[in-house]
Amino acid sequence: MSPDLWQTDELDLDAYLARIGVAGSLPPDDTTLARLHEAHASTIPFENLDVVLGHGVSLHLPDIVAKLVARRRGGYCFEHMLLFTAALERLGFTVARLLARVFPDAEDQRAAIRTHMTAVVYTESGAWLSDVGFGASTLAPIRLAEGAILHQAGASYRIDRSGSLWTLSTQRDDAPSSALHAFTLEPQRPSDYEVANHYTATHPNSPFVERPVVIRPTPVGQHRLHDDRLTLAGPEGPAPPRRIDRCALPGVLREVFGIVLSEDDIDRLRQLPVFEESS
Repeated sequence: MSPDLWQTDELDLDAYLARIGVAGSLPPDDTTLARLHEAHASTIPFENLDVVLGHGVSLHLPDIVAKLVARRRGGYCFEHMLLFTAALERLGFTVARLLARVFPDAEDQRAAIRTHMTAVVYTESGAWLSDVGFGASTLAPIRLAEGAILHQAGASYRIDRSGSLWTLSTQRDDAPSSALHAFTLEPQRPSDYEVANHYTATHPNSPFVERPVVIRPTPVGQHRLHDDRLTLAGPEGPAPPRRIDRCALPGVLREVFGIVLSEDDIDRLRQLPVFEESS
């Protein structure tokens, strides 16, 4: 598929690399892929704030660059992965953009819809699942091979295969493993993501349309704001969630996640029902 279809020529690569703090020689190899993956996932937060604010989410690459790079915002999977894969292609990597079914084992099958953009990246050493746009993103790529495992912050991430279906699962401590998403290697087109994005940003069954979700992975876990509950990761594991009131919200977004919103948007966030009972 022609790179022009993905607007890769419209990416300001230097600005993107500055945004994630990466410089120097970047040959398309395993080391560079791991560097870029960790830098992107730990720098640009996962967040759905434009959805709950009613702004919608554009998948036009210049709009994504303006938001995630120039305005230093975060985004959700489509924004992250369209930006990340464009940068990889500009650096000479071969990329397969894919569509995954989230929580494929969920009892409520309304939740198990193919609404997650992921990608496989090919280097001289083989294929890697490199996904910086899942809410529970790993900080490193995972070898695309049956039984491949990545250990991160007290959790294990595992790749399994059944025929043409690949599944990424996670397990923490002695808890049962949980399937995060499942995908095939069927290539996708931009229109496939437009359809999935429309559902994710507008459908009443989407988990992102009413409640704020902001996540930033770290080497010791995830900083997470879900509804009005903030959980901070530490060396001993996540601290108990604490409630964030309307007054504290701008500071939390800025200091924990690096997100600065306009006064207008902050005021609108504060009016969400989840904050109605906060002091």
